[in-house]
Amino acid sequence: MTLDTPHPRPFSPEGRGCEPLLHPPRQAGTILDWSSYDVALSDPRHPFHVAHMEMALEEAEAAAEEDEVPVGAVIVSYRLGVIGRAHNQREQLKDPTAHAEMIAITQAAQALQSWRLEDCVLYVTLEPCPMCAGAIVQARLPLVVYGTADPKAGACDTLYQITSDPRLNHRAQVIRGVLAEQCAEVLSRFFLKKRQGKS
Repeated sequence: MTLDTPHPRPFSPEGRGCEPLLHPPRQAGTILDWSSYDVALSDPRHPFHVAHMEMALEEAEAAAEEDEVPVGAVIVSYRLGVIGRAHNQREQLKDPTAHAEMIAITQAAQALQSWRLEDCVLYVTLEPCPMCAGAIVQARLPLVVYGTADPKAGACDTLYQITSDPRLNHRAQVIRGVLAEQCAEVLSRFFLKKRQGKS
């Protein structure tokens, strides 16, 4: 399986606490028929990516409502579906590490009862910072999909390339720009409101 070929969307068995995100394709035993999807998984327009980034955006909106910086993250297991879903909670938890990605990674590890998040994908509305990029490497996540770049702290592409650094013992593939405008808009709207509140 490569990023250049269509990839199956996770099928979520009932009773496992994971959400089916789209109508599941025709099932034959344990193999899902994905022939209807001819868009490569490396394409940011792939329906798999769009559906899960929309969920991450819902988390970002929830963060904004709680007066947290609006970043949302979702982790999807190819076997089980969504196993982690979170947003920033630094202010509420008084915890500098309570970024959306960190919380979602913890949730996913608990769901799998393993720190290794192989065969999972992390979706996040904002390019991960150095802390979160390091956690991605430590969790052995093979694929990271983000919405908008972070010019001040981006550590997948913009300022650093931690997730693809060949000196590290694990690397993650990165897909950027999924629903980028929507992801940037929720941040812009939040900080505009903050600035207006100070004036």
